[in-house]
Formats: sequence, C-alpha cells, structure tokens
Amino acid sequence: MTTQTDGTAIATARDLVKVYGQGPMAVRALDGVDVDLVRGELTAIMGPSGSGKSTLMHCLAGLDRPTSGAVVVDGQEISALSERRLTQLRRTRVGFVFQAYNLIPTLTALENITLPLDIARRPVDRAHLEHVVDTLGLRDRLTHKPAELSGGQQQRVACARALVARPAIVFADEPTGNLDSSSSAEVLGFLRRSVDELGQSVVMVTHDPTSAGYAHRVLFLADGRVVGELRDPTAERVLDALAGLRTAGRP
Repeated sequence: MTTQTDGTAIATARDLVKVYGQGPMAVRALDGVDVDLVRGELTAIMGPSGSGKSTLMHCLAGLDRPTSGAVVVDGQEISALSERRLTQLRRTRVGFVFQAYNLIPTLTALENITLPLDIARRPVDRAHLEHVVDTLGLRDRLTHKPAELSGGQQQRVACARALVARPAIVFADEPTGNLDSSSSAEVLGFLRRSVDELGQSVVMVTHDPTSAGYAHRVLFLADGRVVGELRDPTAERVLDALAGLRTAGRP
C-alpha cells in the first residue's frame, strides 16, 4: 500500500546557526537556516563542499548541537535536551545510514539489523523485520557476516538496521558514496520505496544529481544557507538548478 504524505513536518529548524571555533578563525557553517522536512517524503540536501549540508543533517539528527536556533524532531524540541535524553531519542526515533556502513564485523547480518533494538532492550516486530528483509532482498544473507557481503549488500543491511525500529525519520549521509552504479540504484530505489510503501521519512545528504533524482524534494545549500528548492526532481532538472545557482553567483 502506498502511503501519501499529509504535508506536516516531521522535523524543523528555525534560525539555525552553527559556528565552529572562535574569534577571527571562527567558521559559520550554518547561517540562520529555516527548513521544514515533510513527513512521508524523501528529501535530498545538496550543496558544494563547505556549504553546510552535513552540518545541517548532524544538527537535525541530534549528532551535533547548534550554536543557536531550534530543532524539532517528531514533535520534540531537541536543541536543549540533556545528552542522556538525546541519546534515547536517537535510539528510538531516529535512524541512520552512513557512507561507511558501520556494521559490526563479528555479528551476522541479522544481528547487525536488530542491534539498535537489542541495545534499547526493545522487542523486535517480527512481521516488520520480515517485510524489510524481503523488500531489501536479504533473506539469503542473514547468517553472513559483513566480510562475506558485497558493498551493496552491506549498505542494504545498514538500511534495514535503520528501518527495523520504525524510526520517525531516517538520515542518510552520502549512502551510496562507496557503491558502484548498480548497487547505488538498488539502495536508492529501496530508500524511495521505504517512503512510498512503508510511510518512512528520509533525509539524504548527497552531492550526486542522479541520487537526488530519487527524492521528492531537493534543498540546495550554499554558504550555510538554503538558497533553492526543487520538487519532483530528475537528474537533469537537478543539474539545471545547480547551473542556475552558479549563474546567479552561488558556488
């Protein structure tokens, strides 16, 4: 069953500022960002190196604290949470997919998938686990350890791990950066299906127009600010938008 977005925000940032360092050496990575990430959509965040896209994702995901401004995730204002409560939120309401997979080499694929739930001492929803495993085509790989899996299979395990706990939102940081084009298409296709068919909300940082073409919406950052937006993107439309930003004087 395809899930339709209701247009409400699953995560928001208001006047978000992040400064690294002090004095003349200070770097303003985010410069007053306002953004709404819509529930039930795949949003891609793009921008040149140093634009602030990874910093924005880290602040939205509770991996880094903003210098000022507010972040709300699934109705919870997280900017001022204690480290303990922030850790709890990341374990229960947020999923992560990283470029480097971050699988535990001594655990099987299945053990890696259920690890966040095991750590949180939460029961595994077997029906949901089975559905995610089958959707990702991992049924015959569950007893294999990461060294016995291809890069694409490892990243699919990482996607399953992010989704099995039914998080409110999944953050994916260059999820196909280490994959060939065929494996990239598999992973990106699943991330899109997880939104369209499972009702997941996904935010993906990428530099690749082809990857961004899988999104419902693309946000463009430059110099720590949101400078453009594109809905229903294709790789060609993303390239055109990037060219337009450069023509307008953006990096």
